Amino acid sequence: MSFPLPPYLLLFFSLSFFYLFRSLFFVLIARFRSPLRLLPSPPSPSLFVGNLAQLIDEEKNDVFCNWIELYGHTFTYRSLISSYRLFTADTLALSYILGHAYDFPKPDFVTVALAETGAGHDGLLTAQGDVHRRQRRIMNQAFSPSHIKSIIPIFRQKAERLRDIFIQLGEAPPRESPVDSHHVSTCPDSFATHRSTFEPDYHTSNPRHRTSHPSATDSPVDARPIVDVLPWLARATLDVIGEAGFGYSLHCLSPPDVNHDAEKSNSELARAFATIFTPLPEFSVVAVLCLWFPFLRRFHPDNRAQQKAKVTVQRIGTRLIDECKASHVGDEPKFDAPISRDILSVLVRANAATSPYQALTHSEMLSQISTFIAAGHETTASALTWTLYALARAPAAQDRLRAMIRSCDFHAALDLPLLENTVREALRLHAPVGRTMRVYAGAAPECFIPVRHPVRVRLSTWSRLSRWFRHRFRSPMGGEENSQWDFQNGIHLRRGDIITIPIQTVNHSTDIWGPDARDFRPERWEALPPAVRTVPGLYAHTLTFLNGNGGGAGGNRSCIGYRFAITEIKVFLVCLLRDLEFSIDDDLIIEKHANIVTRPFVASTPKLGNQMPLHVRRVLPGEVVGAGERM
Repeated sequence: MSFPLPPYLLLFFSLSFFYLFRSLFFVLIARFRSPLRLLPSPPSPSLFVGNLAQLIDEEKNDVFCNWIELYGHTFTYRSLISSYRLFTADTLALSYILGHAYDFPKPDFVTVALAETGAGHDGLLTAQGDVHRRQRRIMNQAFSPSHIKSIIPIFRQKAERLRDIFIQLGEAPPRESPVDSHHVSTCPDSFATHRSTFEPDYHTSNPRHRTSHPSATDSPVDARPIVDVLPWLARATLDVIGEAGFGYSLHCLSPPDVNHDAEKSNSELARAFATIFTPLPEFSVVAVLCLWFPFLRRFHPDNRAQQKAKVTVQRIGTRLIDECKASHVGDEPKFDAPISRDILSVLVRANAATSPYQALTHSEMLSQISTFIAAGHETTASALTWTLYALARAPAAQDRLRAMIRSCDFHAALDLPLLENTVREALRLHAPVGRTMRVYAGAAPECFIPVRHPVRVRLSTWSRLSRWFRHRFRSPMGGEENSQWDFQNGIHLRRGDIITIPIQTVNHSTDIWGPDARDFRPERWEALPPAVRTVPGLYAHTLTFLNGNGGGAGGNRSCIGYRFAITEIKVFLVCLLRDLEFSIDDDLIIEKHANIVTRPFVASTPKLGNQMPLHVRRVLPGEVVGAGERM
């Protein structure tokens, strides 16, 4: 016996279903209308998730480079329900897309994901158009070269504190742990929060570490303690952005016997960011669905912890703002008084501004705080970790750099050409963010993107028939052409088409950087191949910080804090390499796991999570270390 639903209930359920899954309907419609369907594409192993599962291990399987060899610099691959997504490593196309930033913003699902992971819905990372332009104009003063130069002492203080900790760890007896690398600070490792509650001790007395490295007991080098530098660098950079940006002492590098009054709340902030940035261990269809359909996140088991962490960030951010405002109450502005240009002071002044072009709302202020704390320490810690790894794998380059650093004072060392080349090479080879996405959202329903390398385009049925007719009946030889492909000097896009920007792929391209593009060679910057000049990068002809070499009316979405990050990296390298030597076991395989930020893990022990175990040894003053003299 059937009970038909009343028409109004049927209409209600239909509209509700459409509202909840409207993104899916739009994807289906766009799939059949997009010009991208005419571009070459690799086989899709799944009708539902397309090629997405293959991209999880892109750093390991080199899938994009393999596809470039098969399909050229520009092609499509399949995403959710086999929708088309454009991939282009063509430098002219990338220049056009990045140079017209406001016509090619981040897709909605990327913006929502960034907002949920700490950037907020009103922050610089997620704002669009005129709102982004206003926020960037306000925040630029906090990242001026003069202001960054004034906070170098803070960078140096934190770097020297980290150096001292590494010296303690490097000189610790193998079977003793005077400084526990995971319990010196109550601030947790924001890179490795998905590890087990028992964190490994990276001294050689750890039996699990001996198991993963069978040769650790056979050579004198391996008898030295091993330090996981990743969590320490994360703590140090979190301290830097807290103090340099907000005047907020996090004490993440403080020893356990020092009880700071603010330690509990500061650790709470660090734990909150650690929860927010918990990486996914492997590909998950559920994660893809949550990305496209935000309402499903409330049913995710980690949702409660994520929400609690975001409330903590907002509460502490509000307290920072209130304390800063209270400290300026009653102060009479002085004509000759210097203007504070740290991030928090800039935010508070903008909140009090009367001009709509110079003002920030309270919600925007909170979003900027979480954005700069999260992005300011996560990406820099990743860059420093991979730089030390590259130098550990290239001991001769490390020794040359140390000798140059020791030959001059601190400030002169920061201007060393070899240091600049080392940083450039490390950021090229190990970009903290391996790829990003854009979507065409311009005023015109379609656009045309020029390319440097002609693009293969599949002919439509009518075009193939027309070509066959022309060659069949008009050709003097009566020949016939069976090719279904044509070559065009550009890409046609419809509004809503999504583009993948392959930062790491371009940075590794042998067509651009030469056959040794995968090698760490700081000396390459002394004579670059001509093709490097075509890369539209903000810094050193790499896409690490993006740019497009535009930034005018089309918008500028490059990294606003790139000078801050580069200066911080240089200061840490000078302070660490002057007194420390970093090395790594030859048989230790480090692989990359990308989840917004690219993080390392040991191939033989992936369940231990993100880590970078390096040998750390103090180099005494006057000691000369050569690559051939290493034990």
